[in-house]
Amino acid sequence: MRKISIAFSLIIISVLACSCDQKKVSYTQWVNPIVGTGFTGHTYPGAVLPFGMVAASPDTDNTDWDHCSGYKYEDSTIQGFSQTHLSGTGGEDMGDMMFQPVTGVPSFECGQKENPDGGYRSRFSHDTEIARPGYYAVTLDDYGIRVEATVTERCPIYRITFPKGKQAGVVFDLDHGIRDNTLEFSLEKAGDRSIKGLRRSSFFVRDHTFYFWADFSQTPLDWQFSENGKQLYVRFKEGSTLYIKMALSTVSCDGAHNNLKEEIKGWSFDKIAKAADRKWNEALSKIDVRSVVKEDDREILYTSLYHTMIVPNIITDVDGQYYGWDTKVHQSVDGTEYTNFSLWDTFRALHPLYNIICQDMNVQFINSWLEHWRQYGILPIHEFGIYEVYGMIGIHALSVIADAIMQDIPGFDYEEAYTAMAELAVDHSRDFTKGIEPLLKLGYIPSEFENNAVSKTLEYAYDEWCVAQVAKKLGKADDCEFFTNIALTYKNVFDTESGFVRGRHADGSWRSPFDPFRVSGLGHHDYTEGNAWQYTFYVPQDITTYIAMNGGDEEFDNKLDIMFNTELAAEDNNTIPDVTGLIGQYAHGNEPSHHVAYLYNYVGKPWKTQELVARIKREMYTTGFDGLCGNDDCGQMSAWYILSALGFYPVTPASNNFAIGTPSFPEVTVNLSNGKQLVVKAKNISLENVYIQSMTLNGRPYYKSFISVKDVMAGGEMEFVMGSTPNTAWGSSEEDRPKMFIE
Repeated sequence: MRKISIAFSLIIISVLACSCDQKKVSYTQWVNPIVGTGFTGHTYPGAVLPFGMVAASPDTDNTDWDHCSGYKYEDSTIQGFSQTHLSGTGGEDMGDMMFQPVTGVPSFECGQKENPDGGYRSRFSHDTEIARPGYYAVTLDDYGIRVEATVTERCPIYRITFPKGKQAGVVFDLDHGIRDNTLEFSLEKAGDRSIKGLRRSSFFVRDHTFYFWADFSQTPLDWQFSENGKQLYVRFKEGSTLYIKMALSTVSCDGAHNNLKEEIKGWSFDKIAKAADRKWNEALSKIDVRSVVKEDDREILYTSLYHTMIVPNIITDVDGQYYGWDTKVHQSVDGTEYTNFSLWDTFRALHPLYNIICQDMNVQFINSWLEHWRQYGILPIHEFGIYEVYGMIGIHALSVIADAIMQDIPGFDYEEAYTAMAELAVDHSRDFTKGIEPLLKLGYIPSEFENNAVSKTLEYAYDEWCVAQVAKKLGKADDCEFFTNIALTYKNVFDTESGFVRGRHADGSWRSPFDPFRVSGLGHHDYTEGNAWQYTFYVPQDITTYIAMNGGDEEFDNKLDIMFNTELAAEDNNTIPDVTGLIGQYAHGNEPSHHVAYLYNYVGKPWKTQELVARIKREMYTTGFDGLCGNDDCGQMSAWYILSALGFYPVTPASNNFAIGTPSFPEVTVNLSNGKQLVVKAKNISLENVYIQSMTLNGRPYYKSFISVKDVMAGGEMEFVMGSTPNTAWGSSEEDRPKMFIE
């Protein structure tokens, strides 16, 4: 009898174990790193861990704006595999420590993208590519070589399978026809099976340095250095499988070697790949999609979530050392510092998303900024590669820090943070922020004084409002009044006669001639990567007042309608590559438009927001290589989708409110940063049923077209009932619409 009981117990345990295994979800199966690698998405397909230092990815070219990430899906050749990449930016850089496996007699020339026969480039087919979180593989067709890559946080490891009967080797190239200038380099043997070196360069990042150490799994048969010492050919056994493991460091070759010894102790490629998959599953489990309207939506959601976590990037070694913003080596206080912050983009939705699902990471980023301020004297503005590139306008670290403080997020010193914020808010000592001086004196930035004067006036005004909110919270009444007055300066570039924000001269006259359709890039005209239509709707700190300035609810509603329905005439279509994803004059492919569809809520027409947000999600995001309608910009484009798919969006970060849009999934669970869960349900949702008929919050009827951050972070259940026609009563009354105004 006892034996039967034991046997029965074992069966039960086995069944339960199988049941538990079946409940495990592999979120990585729904991530497609190829998405966004074509058109103007500027993402890359290679192996990377969440916020890791390295990204082991192929480079198809690196000579122009189309190849900011090093890879473009439309290309047909690979020049090699490098260990650092920018994700979704408009800046061309990185591509450090590139190598290319080859067969036959080696060449130290890279070769042409269209005709690789003159160098070490190789043709490839997308049919042989495998890209998933933490793993990438491809076959180099010209050589018959299979290349696989996976990573730890600071170390890539490659498995290279050479064909039989051909001389086998690897070309390392520190100067592979790259667009930047090589300022300093070294490349040398470090034993029988190792090499080490450094590359210091200047381009988008004007002073960029990485050291490296690489080990081979077999002893080379031959070593050949180029005459200039920037290239090295290492020959290996033909028909063999070679492993190359490498580590980077911002400090030294010894630092890189130490990183390698700590993170990859052996040669188990598959073990490391499985560990990478586990780490990604843990990161992606922050959002659990329970059911879908169409399967593509799940892939878009998890690919978007993946893209929000491959930037920013670690700069500290395993021992906590890093090369600082003051060009000195430092020991990190908490062990980890980060770089690569595209704040002109990411303050809008990415950092608010982090506060919902990974607050601890956002706090680490803020602490890195405070260290940046201590060493460099200023909070970051547009920082890449531990260098302030001043690439875009605004001072949006203020928004991110204010958002965290207003939510009472712990983990950094509020008083110290405020000191850094207040200093930056009035700092006009640098060329990049010199526009703050006339803003303080005249109440706007004159067009003849600076390029992008209108955009800068508007963005500074919002940032100054963020400082005012923190000053008020910390009991600094005089400061609050001072910064609030600056926040109102947006009024001085609004022309009531034309109904647009537009450039003004120092004498107060409007700049003429004026064309609201004229699109300008950074460094030209009055607007940054946009036109007057797109920037006229950027007053997030005082929306309710601004609506009144535009003639009231109906006039503002009509103005929004015109924006979304006015096309450029063919002769006026002077758009730039960054202004894409157009619906009328709305440009979803660039950030200044990202909040505009939600503004209908503020005039009591939330069903128009629901219709447009659903359309943007449907038309501007797909599962193809061209699945992003513009630069992903370090995850901002992806963060917009995630929050909009959940059903709400931060029109005004630091206001502690979200505007409600329209959800995408029948049911999704958000695992919040505070350990609670938010379940978002959408009954009757379908491709046609995008309009909210009713809503409940934790079982109680909810009529407002906005929701507080506090209610979101409290967890519970948010349930929508959806329909195919607008319910014009829901969320439209004066008391149920969001209000955003400066007192």
